[in-house]
Amino acid sequence: MRGCKWRGRGSDQGFVTAEAALVLPVLVMFAMGLVWGLLVVAAQIQCVDAARTGARAAARQDPHDAVVELTREVAPRGAKVTIGREGDRVRVVVVAKAPGLGRLSYELREEAVAVAEETVAAGTVAEGAVAKETVEVPG
Repeated sequence: MRGCKWRGRGSDQGFVTAEAALVLPVLVMFAMGLVWGLLVVAAQIQCVDAARTGARAAARQDPHDAVVELTREVAPRGAKVTIGREGDRVRVVVVAKAPGLGRLSYELREEAVAVAEETVAAGTVAEGAVAKETVEVPG
């Protein structure tokens, strides 16, 4: 062909720099997405643990303040903890915001239910009654 000249090995000069300039930001965003995903999963696991721990303590008929304190220790920062009793069942709900992303964040919610033990401690809610209290964990 007439108009085409093969320049040899040096014809790709500058392409590697352009490709790197396009690929590096994508790789950084991908890595940031992975880290954010890990943080969300860790916060969800904390919510699960807090709800289960709180429900277990409430089912043992521990004092209300002890249940709240125990749940606060395990819950993520800024989580809202709701402890309720319906008949012979106790229900603990932990709601927390997913870390990062500011306005785009969403709520993580976990709930645990346990059957209350037969022994009734002083200061607990009578059977058949419904009680609910929401406590916000300081963050």
